[in-house]
Amino acid sequence: MRHEFRIGGFLMKERYYDDLKVGDLFRSETLRVEEKELIEFAHKFDPQMFHLNRKTAERTIFKGLVASGWHTAAMTMRLFVQTMNFAEGVIGLGIDELRWPETVRAGDVLRVETEVVHLRPSRSKPHYGIIKVRNVTTNQRGEIVQTMLGAAMVPRAARSPDNKTTDHKTTRL
Repeated sequence: MRHEFRIGGFLMKERYYDDLKVGDLFRSETLRVEEKELIEFAHKFDPQMFHLNRKTAERTIFKGLVASGWHTAAMTMRLFVQTMNFAEGVIGLGIDELRWPETVRAGDVLRVETEVVHLRPSRSKPHYGIIKVRNVTTNQRGEIVQTMLGAAMVPRAARSPDNKTTDHKTTRL
């Protein structure tokens, strides 16, 4: 049985731990940062002047309105999840080396490149594998706006008695 569904007209295939190998690279679609969403996120989660008001932000070190780093992280997560499309989802285990080397501004267009850097079967949950990925988020100018190394638990594919994968098909980018 294949696990496929459509998002925005695109056929999406679910991935499993077993579909990955160290060195695999995946590139997301793009996401445009809207000023309204930037301000709404800041009001809810990071209410600092350089995230809330364009005129006030012009007088800060940023010389204009900028997205919260946590908003950048949330947008990165959205792009990562959509790109990787793990069956049953991805369970975050932790983030290392989270950096925001450049600011994100309204109108920027973000993209995430994900590299698989480590894989191992879960010792405590045999139907899952542990992955470590490096996500690099860039804007439309190719500037790096976020980097992170993340660990997650993802489902393994169901196996038949002859140890062949039975329930999925994936396409590597």
